[in-house]
Amino acid sequence: MTEPTPTPESVLALGGPVATLVQQRCADLVAFRRDLHAHPELAHEEKRTTQLVAERLEKHGLAVQLLPGTGLLAETGPATTPSGATRLVGLRADLDALPLDDVTADPWRSEVPGVCHACGHDVHTTALLGAAMSLHDLHLQGRLPGRVRLIFQPAEEVMPGGAQDVVAAGGLAGVERVFALHCDPSLDVGTVGLRDGPITAASDSVHVRLTGRGGHTSRPHLTDDLTYALAKVVTDVPAALSRRVDPRAGLSVVWGVVRAGVAPNVIPSLGELAGTVRMLDVRAWDVAEETVTRLVHEIVAPYGVRAEVEYVRGVPPVVNEPVSAELLEAAAVAVLGAEAVRPAEQSMGGEDFAWFLEEVPGALLRLGTRTPGGPTYDLHQGDLRIDESAVPIGAALLARVAVEALHYGES
Repeated sequence: MTEPTPTPESVLALGGPVATLVQQRCADLVAFRRDLHAHPELAHEEKRTTQLVAERLEKHGLAVQLLPGTGLLAETGPATTPSGATRLVGLRADLDALPLDDVTADPWRSEVPGVCHACGHDVHTTALLGAAMSLHDLHLQGRLPGRVRLIFQPAEEVMPGGAQDVVAAGGLAGVERVFALHCDPSLDVGTVGLRDGPITAASDSVHVRLTGRGGHTSRPHLTDDLTYALAKVVTDVPAALSRRVDPRAGLSVVWGVVRAGVAPNVIPSLGELAGTVRMLDVRAWDVAEETVTRLVHEIVAPYGVRAEVEYVRGVPPVVNEPVSAELLEAAAVAVLGAEAVRPAEQSMGGEDFAWFLEEVPGALLRLGTRTPGGPTYDLHQGDLRIDESAVPIGAALLARVAVEALHYGES
């Protein structure tokens, strides 16, 4: 069953001139999001997505700078202002999808087997596109008080992510503040989650490879019993961390891959584990690699197996800078009303927008995508569904916070 396209009237309480410009292209934005959703692309492969965004921006009169590989930058706003100083604010969205099957029955479900937008990046991209066009309209009307850089970033879903590539390509050069949003299916559409300080966790990946002498299960004493050693790593590393790191850091290891053996009566000579390491603060992130690696070697030592640990530092926590969070709140209040802003808890999820905030002040907002009274979906699942009223709301929020930031500090 096809859901109706949201109309401007159904978008909750959008207010202000920039939101009015977003409302005028509401149906077009939803159609664009559906196209992206039907044609998802994995990290560093977002060629079609990049091309579609570039074509829309250029058609609207914006100059586009393609990034190496995939992704792009664009800017709008006056080259100079009456005061002579031109401020520059950044807005960022991510482009890539996940290696999952889309199991929804939506007419716009993924047409690419094993790939789908299960994290809402199609919403992020479309929202930034809508914000870009509306801000450019404002600029052409002589009503944009500075410049805005639109950052369409590739490869958020891998480690290391595309944010570092954007920084290396000069994507933040001259930017005073940068803002982003992320879909939150636990919040009703028309509401947002926000906090200053940490809003996501640090996230790393770890891969453990054990090798040892295998043999028959009837003679485990003549082997290194690698499977048993592997099981000890699975259980003892997470347990021991609570005694090696301050528990307030929330450091945790969760295994997603456990693999060893092919027959029930054979002790294998090779086993593998892979998982993620997450923590709530930067101090724990600084010691996590050494701590986890040392624990693995200590745990397997009594069993005679050899351990190889590949640890990849992923992203630090996203730490919302207080003034930037205040600007996001002001934008949300202007667009949705004060009752729409909810206090957000720090998530254990990782977000490579954190690398941008290592360079310049900024903040991330959680965008409600749940239909009020409807089911609550989860991110990174193939059944994720988004209330599409969130698309123009996201566009209006991004556009409005850019204007708020450009006006910040004026007397």
